[in-house]
Amino acid sequence: MQSPWPKQGPASYFPSIEKKYGRSIADWQQIIAACGQEKHMDIVNYLRVEHAMGHRHANALVGWTLAGNVAEATG
Repeated sequence: MQSPWPKQGPASYFPSIEKKYGRSIADWQQIIAACGQEKHMDIVNYLRVEHAMGHRHANALVGWTLAGNVAEATG
């Protein structure tokens, strides 16, 4: 099955984020929305501390989300 995510840019990290952390990008976007933070780096730090996510993965996910992109829920 081919990945729905592009091979370049922040979303290129998404297949490895989903595999490594066991949640879909839509799930991570719900976590971001509920975390109580609004600033990019505050959300990145939240993901790093509370979910043990690596900086590059967190940064890519937060940047893509704050740019207004929305992943489709799967399942």
